[in-house]
Amino acid sequence: MSNTEKLTMAFAEALAVPAETITDELAYQSIPEWDSITHMILISQLEDTFSISIETDDVIDMSSVAKAKEILTRYNISFN
Repeated sequence: MSNTEKLTMAFAEALAVPAETITDELAYQSIPEWDSITHMILISQLEDTFSISIETDDVIDMSSVAKAKEILTRYNISFN
């Protein structure tokens, strides 16, 4: 499974939405499922999926799927 697929699955699981709805354009609070509570669930899911610890500033900055990819790249996780 590619890192992009892992990221998609992590978002889908954390937000409890179909994987097909996970696109780079999906943004924080753009859907009812992505609120402040599920944001923290998402962070935990990403940390578990990629075996990393995400810094507080990055938690706050993670405002979309595209931004998540950008942030995770700083943790040496590459996306196709």
